[in-house]
Amino acid sequence: MTTTPVSPPPAAAHAPSPSLIATLAGHYYTDPGIFRREQEQIFERLWFCAVRGSDLTGPGAYRTVRVGRESVLITRNRAGELRAFLNICRHRGARLCTEDSGQVRRTLQCPYHAWTYDLDGRLVAAPNLRRMPDLDRTGRGLVTVPLREWLGYAWVCLADRPPSFEETVTGAVTERLGDPAAIDRYRTEALALGRRLTYDVRANWKLIVENFMECYHCATIHPELTGVLPEFAEGFAAQYYVGHGAEFAEEAAGFTVDGSAGFGRLPDIGGDRDRRYYAITVRPQVFVNLVPDHVIVHRMFPAAADRTLVVCDWLYEPDVVESGADVGKSVELFHRVNTQDFDACERTQPGMASRAYRDGGVLVPSEHHIGAFHRWVTERLADAGGGAAHPPAD
Repeated sequence: MTTTPVSPPPAAAHAPSPSLIATLAGHYYTDPGIFRREQEQIFERLWFCAVRGSDLTGPGAYRTVRVGRESVLITRNRAGELRAFLNICRHRGARLCTEDSGQVRRTLQCPYHAWTYDLDGRLVAAPNLRRMPDLDRTGRGLVTVPLREWLGYAWVCLADRPPSFEETVTGAVTERLGDPAAIDRYRTEALALGRRLTYDVRANWKLIVENFMECYHCATIHPELTGVLPEFAEGFAAQYYVGHGAEFAEEAAGFTVDGSAGFGRLPDIGGDRDRRYYAITVRPQVFVNLVPDHVIVHRMFPAAADRTLVVCDWLYEPDVVESGADVGKSVELFHRVNTQDFDACERTQPGMASRAYRDGGVLVPSEHHIGAFHRWVTERLADAGGGAAHPPAD
């Protein structure tokens, strides 16, 4: 396979002063070859947050999701446990489940030749199966994908040897919050889905990650957010500091679009986390936002070098959702933030192909932590071989 070079140009082209450090070059955001290598080396090798467990309400419920270049099927077996498989029939390679979601009674049947699998992936029936007594029904079962449940979501990994979940996923949260137990206090796995919105963003996935990680843009495009979190107007995002949560404005009663009161604090959120907002990036495709009365989770599904689907969940205490309470004001705040951010990313995407950005751009001091993300990307791509991949120098 021909590989696309990923080495950025010399840092001298980017850094006219010590306060500025180099970004990735523009072709990192436009080149289909680099995107293919990201699928191979990042999305198909790391833990990927696929579905919320409560979306699969009982045995036989299933969802299909795209992970890298693969379609992954996630379902509940008869015991109510989540299982994940490559969504491919072992007979002739047909797509097993063709819908995004559905419900079967006891088995999964290929619509092409009717090979049929139980909910644990074992081959249980096929036309003329009795004439093939030597067929290993387990060996010819669906290809299993490792699955872990955390925060109420099913995380899957396509790697032959998945990396440590504790080091690459939960460790990222500990690194951000400075306390391994901090996120547990929000009991995200016990919360209920209050609203879900899906955004089709015409931009590279890395632009979305970079945007979420910094707040240099907040004073310019987020009037509602800086109204509730005034320190963001100074340009430093919460993720710039380990353990830091941005404090609500004195006049803000809650994390809502107009600063009005939201709902009561989540049960285990004490005074040290009351009236504070925490943001976490779990590479490669998850953002977690923590506020006293709800949790917001973004999952990115990169579709092309210039297109990313983002699914955003707003999670509340079950009694809030079951009571029919109006969650509109808290949803509207971050919906506006999302729309403003994604519009900015879409305005930026065409510039990645411009000769003005051929050598990349620069990061100002409040964005320097994004440089670590750029180094992480280039180091992951270097594992593909086919050329050096040196990160921008600080």
